[in-house]
Amino acid sequence: MDNTFLSPRRQFLRRCGLGVGSLALADMLAGPSANAGSATHFPARAEHVIHIFLNGGMSQVDTFDPKPELTRRSGQMLPFDNLQTERKTGVALASPFQFQQHGECGMPISDLFPRVAECADELAVIRSMYAELPSHEMMLMLMNTGHSRLVRPSFGSWLTWGMGSENQNLPGFVALCPGGLPVAGAGNWQSAFLPGSYQGTLVDTAQTDPTKLIRHIRNERMSKSDQLAQLEILQALNARHLAERPREADLEARIQSFDLAYRMQMEATDAFDTNQEPEHVLRLYGDGIQNRQLLLARRLVERGVRFVQVWHGAGQPWDSHNNIKDAHRTVASQCDQGIAGLIKDLKQRGLLSKTLILCSGEFGRTPSVELGQNGSGASQGRDHNHWGFSLWMAGGGIKGGTIYGATDEFGFKAVENPVSVHDLHATMLHLLGFDHERLTYRYAGRDYRLTDLSGHVVDDVIASLPLHAPLD
Repeated sequence: MDNTFLSPRRQFLRRCGLGVGSLALADMLAGPSANAGSATHFPARAEHVIHIFLNGGMSQVDTFDPKPELTRRSGQMLPFDNLQTERKTGVALASPFQFQQHGECGMPISDLFPRVAECADELAVIRSMYAELPSHEMMLMLMNTGHSRLVRPSFGSWLTWGMGSENQNLPGFVALCPGGLPVAGAGNWQSAFLPGSYQGTLVDTAQTDPTKLIRHIRNERMSKSDQLAQLEILQALNARHLAERPREADLEARIQSFDLAYRMQMEATDAFDTNQEPEHVLRLYGDGIQNRQLLLARRLVERGVRFVQVWHGAGQPWDSHNNIKDAHRTVASQCDQGIAGLIKDLKQRGLLSKTLILCSGEFGRTPSVELGQNGSGASQGRDHNHWGFSLWMAGGGIKGGTIYGATDEFGFKAVENPVSVHDLHATMLHLLGFDHERLTYRYAGRDYRLTDLSGHVVDDVIASLPLHAPLD
């Protein structure tokens, strides 16, 4: 083989006679990390995001929004005439879980999350979230992309496009999901009209062997030098192809994906090997898939990954239409210790202040009991509820120990300081250093943004800046 093919990538591409175009391609292949963070509109409070997605829909009245009146009216019809849900519902269903106040802030949290409750002073709970429809697919798209019906880039894609990545050897956006895909699949981490290199990379965390978490991460048939030679030939041919088709987004993304796949061999298996952690850290997070993938999330942001989404599992594990007492208890017990461990671990490592944690579902659940489709047969479960639900954030400039907004006396509808998904996204982008109205991408003749045509920053959940800190 000609030794030309073993030369450094940029030198090789220049020797192929691609001129200025080759230099542009070389810079593109180097990734955005060189300018990471330089494009923010103002100093960022957070540099990374971990989104803990309790897909299926966590019940607000059973977790972070206690409703004594719901308990008093249990078994009675609630006075709501026009709040339609996906399925028929009946009488009020009192929460089977007990609430206690926690932390110096006295935040009420149910016994579903005893470990998370230990971190109450780090949490900002928004009780007045609302969405558009009681549909998993549409509300997953709204929560992830800002639009429930049309194909749009996901939050992680917007963030990595705007802020760049800190690590050239790992994807800037990683989606962790054990055992398969959530509802709507890869649409949840799509890049849409943004360059394809900003799409999320799915990792099936049901695997415990780090060499199997990402398929084909090791090439057993070729040495590293032979792989590099092969990559350089491939990239040279692709560069020639691209020179004849400038600004071809899919081709550019493919070229970048080949380069990243090669570089991931250097670091990916190390990042996903939780066995490298000391015993006291493993004990902090606890056993099980959910807890292990929360530890993986910390290892990834520690290595510069910009956005990590942690899904509870394939389908919709939190979709408790039947027997919510046992169903919610099961899924909460699978992640409670890991979520608390993540908050504590990030804090003791000095990473919590620059890592924004969001814990949410796509909507909440009804305070009334779900009925069979013919209106009979109460299930002791709860239907989807988009009218009002809870989520929480922590770290990354969040004002801990905060409760914002309120639902009605039964926990059905947001009535005090309602917060839309666009408001949530605007607030998160603000903490990451972006004005959501200015973070735009021109496509098909118009400027698009994550928050579409609305959205306001929820200032009351943002911690005050120290006196010496620069103002926005």
